[in-house]
Amino acid sequence: MSKVTFPNVPKANNVGRRRFVQGLATGGLVAGVGAWPLVSRAANSKSGPHELSGTHFELTIDSTPINYTGRTRPSTSVNGSIPAPTLRWKQGSEVTMRVTNRLAVPTSIHWHGVLVPFGMDGVPGISFPGIQPGETFTYNFLVRQAGTYWYHSHSRFQEQTGLYGPLIIEPASGESIRTDRDYVVMLSDWTDENPERIMEKLKVSSDYYNYQMPTAPDFFHDVKQMGMKAALIKRRMWNQMRMNPTDFHDVSGATYTYLANGVTPAGNWTGIVRAGEKVRLRFINGSSETFFDVRIPGLKMTVVSADGQEVKPVPVDEFRIAVAETYDVVVDIPDDKAYTIFCQSMDRSGYARATLAPSAGMQAAVPRIDPKTWLTMDDMGMGDMQGMDGMSDMGGDKAMGDMKGMDDGKGKSDKKGMPDMQGMGDGEDMSNMKGMGDGKRTGDMKSMSDGKGMGDAEDTSNMKGMGNGKGMGDMNRRSGMGSKNGGNGMGETALGTGPSVDARPMTVSGSLSDPGPRLRGNGRRVLTYADLRTVGGPLDSRAPSREITLRLTGNMQRFIWGFDGKKFSESEPVVFKYGERLRITLINDTMMNHPIHLHGMFSELEDEDGKFLVRKHTINVQPSKRVSYLVTADAPGQWAFHCHLLYHMEAGMFRQVVVA
Repeated sequence: MSKVTFPNVPKANNVGRRRFVQGLATGGLVAGVGAWPLVSRAANSKSGPHELSGTHFELTIDSTPINYTGRTRPSTSVNGSIPAPTLRWKQGSEVTMRVTNRLAVPTSIHWHGVLVPFGMDGVPGISFPGIQPGETFTYNFLVRQAGTYWYHSHSRFQEQTGLYGPLIIEPASGESIRTDRDYVVMLSDWTDENPERIMEKLKVSSDYYNYQMPTAPDFFHDVKQMGMKAALIKRRMWNQMRMNPTDFHDVSGATYTYLANGVTPAGNWTGIVRAGEKVRLRFINGSSETFFDVRIPGLKMTVVSADGQEVKPVPVDEFRIAVAETYDVVVDIPDDKAYTIFCQSMDRSGYARATLAPSAGMQAAVPRIDPKTWLTMDDMGMGDMQGMDGMSDMGGDKAMGDMKGMDDGKGKSDKKGMPDMQGMGDGEDMSNMKGMGDGKRTGDMKSMSDGKGMGDAEDTSNMKGMGNGKGMGDMNRRSGMGSKNGGNGMGETALGTGPSVDARPMTVSGSLSDPGPRLRGNGRRVLTYADLRTVGGPLDSRAPSREITLRLTGNMQRFIWGFDGKKFSESEPVVFKYGERLRITLINDTMMNHPIHLHGMFSELEDEDGKFLVRKHTINVQPSKRVSYLVTADAPGQWAFHCHLLYHMEAGMFRQVVVA
């Protein structure tokens, strides 16, 4: 049994990038190519992924050829399908899944958000050894909950190459939300590149896939709008922080094609609807890296469920769905015409698209992608710097000036096209950067996958154009991180900067009412966590007896991610006492969003005053934000706790939680 290899993929030019973003109208699974077996074309069906229901399931994981962009590439499929078949269970039943591995490498399936015994959780090295080539592993457990969930591989990058699928659990007493039709909309990101190669590129240059780098025309636009002094200060501040104001995603539409139910934007997955019908759409973000901003122009959406848990209805025009989250929305169809489901990536490098229409083949207009605005000083937790050198208005939606002309659509700019920053304020030393490390980069997660780490190769990141190399430094004295209950059980880590922590925010915010950059003030009603209220309240009414505070940390240039400045390979397990009620507080010290997923237990998100809001399995933490949630440690065993951005997890943002 030979291992599938990925041919080299050239870097996309403008024409190639359009092909990646739009994909092929007929793109999908390929039948009978080379040594690959004849495969199902279920993913190309306008009705979505193939469905399996009942209590006993036979699932086969194999390598399957696929063509989304004009190039045939290997993928990781389940029963020959990408996405994997939709599994439909019923609450209260006992289900059995026999999973056979026909790959040349180990594999696994994790039931995301589903409460299972830890031996059935599907995380190699934590809950079981993994499924070896040629072997069959049997998952068996009682289904304790209902709602919209999903399943995916937890073995290296197999999730990126196609091993993910929807999971719908029918309530034992039947659906309380009555609709005429019910569709899954599973969003994902596909790349023709070998994910191992993507990881190598990110380790060398974390902005490799960022095609929105500031350009010389952007600078002159700012000079016109803001004046020379303000434009220079604006760039000097970003330069001193060693941050990129357009860094939203690690991997972009430069290599990704965004899919809805395994179908490209050009392919246009279509759900059939009729005038007067009420339709439930179950959105699942099965991406490896991409956040999507979702709207249906012309239709109001009512959010009725978050992460499988029913919430009090919230009418919205748009919502941002983080990697691994699920949202159920209900829409009323007023007439017999087509409506576009528009899901643009948070970095605005592309979009997934689907359609609701009375018949297949109909389509509505696809909106223009929203402006590529910059991050603000407030986004970076640097709000105290707003008055610096006359920069009195750098926060909010203005994003440090009117940046609507920020991207000229001509692709990635040359960093050298920016004005020379090295002479800008060398006296503005904002920190002592000693201890920035030895320049080596070390891969992580070796024990969690097939043993292939990134190695100890020297970091070849090009540091030119980074100014005087003076970063933000140790901002501990400004961070103001107090514990809600006066003690956190682990102690609040006093972190400085170093090889694994390249910056710290001056201030953090606990607000949950911020929709996030590129959504603020867009004229649409955008969902936030502050809007969500789980029906029925918390599962456990006890107050927490202990608090654990963890900081989400990283070094962007070396592409190292972790908790409290430590990668998984350097960390000790986090211990929960069986039966205890505890509060977990996460503080995001980085400039990236991090959707954090705790296996085995639900997380009950609190507002700033400690009041219960919503029950979730994945909680996104925005840059320079603090979130707190309560957990009842009622699941004995060993559990994974990690960022669900796949490349962040593989680079070290992973911990083991032991409940004993």
